[in-house]
Amino acid sequence: MRVGILTKEYPPEVYGGAGVHVEFLVSELRKLIDVDVHCFGAERGEPGVRAYATPGGLASANAALQTLGVDLEIAANVAGADLLHSHTWYANLAGVLGGQLNGVPHVLSAHSLEPQRPWKAEQLGGGYRISSWAERQAYESAAAIIAVSSGMRNEILSSYPFVDPARVHVIYNGIDTGLYRPRTETDVLEEFGVDPQRPSAIFVGRITRQKGLVHLLAAARDFDPSVQLILCAGAPDTDEIAAETKALVDELQRTRTGVIWIRDMLPRPQVVQLLTHATVFVCPSIYEPLGIVNLEAMACSTAVVASDVGGIPEVVNDGETGTLVHYDVEAPAEFEAGIAAAVNAVVADTARAEAFGAAGRQRAVGKFGWAAIAAETVELYRDLLG
Repeated sequence: MRVGILTKEYPPEVYGGAGVHVEFLVSELRKLIDVDVHCFGAERGEPGVRAYATPGGLASANAALQTLGVDLEIAANVAGADLLHSHTWYANLAGVLGGQLNGVPHVLSAHSLEPQRPWKAEQLGGGYRISSWAERQAYESAAAIIAVSSGMRNEILSSYPFVDPARVHVIYNGIDTGLYRPRTETDVLEEFGVDPQRPSAIFVGRITRQKGLVHLLAAARDFDPSVQLILCAGAPDTDEIAAETKALVDELQRTRTGVIWIRDMLPRPQVVQLLTHATVFVCPSIYEPLGIVNLEAMACSTAVVASDVGGIPEVVNDGETGTLVHYDVEAPAEFEAGIAAAVNAVVADTARAEAFGAAGRQRAVGKFGWAAIAAETVELYRDLLG
């Protein structure tokens, strides 16, 4: 069996959860079947991987049109695959067209849904209507749809009621618990000025509306004064959200100590060290199909405080591996107060924080291993190919 994986992100150009998913899934799939990767960006130099730059004639076009241009080039180069598997709307249309052109099944993994992300219009302008159209074509025609959580499956059936529920299969995101594990080193803390003697709350993610960073920054005004706030936050969607975030961080830094903003996308070993030594990881997302970053923190034996949206409750066991805070779009102040209270409660009880961390590590190892997830995925491929 030869499968073509179609994706915008692939190492080293990985900036979000979907890219992390593809990176580790491909690694495990290659132990079971033949895999070709078709991705966006610069040439990788890795056997079996072909990258595609934006077509020259679209260099100044809307980002959504640039994406469709890359999709057309990918679709023209997937002959020989028995099945195509696309990830996110960026690559979905390549799967639709490549599948129809070559008469092979197209599977898509749902990492997010455009109807659930209206704030993308702020980033893409009219391109948001194009991305929404492209995604809809994929959901109408895909031979199978993989939802990364049961919550995501429900959102798919709600957003696209024409989809036959029998075509939607839940296969979780995973975590490499060998790479994400507790680290004893402290050199990265020293490099960025983190005081290991003080408790700390850490955020890791892109600066986008989806990740709820503005709510965390508002909540942090009420964190216990002893708590450091470490923000591993970069790659803003727009200049506007970048400026808004800077203003909020500047305000916090004027009123409290220990607010550390790391704007670069750090190498994985550095992130693992920061996660390991944090007292609590905070995930204030307002939309999250699963939330790989919570798994990453749990695998590092770190307690989690997270919103209760999407697939997060399927990852974070409330009261066992962390604390879930209810998010209501109509009551942001209550959400922010809940985050502050939850963080302060974990910080105030060291034994509880350690128990959350230990249980989180155990859950990550036992339920979300990539080998099992790849095996489930290949089983789905085989069912489709008969």
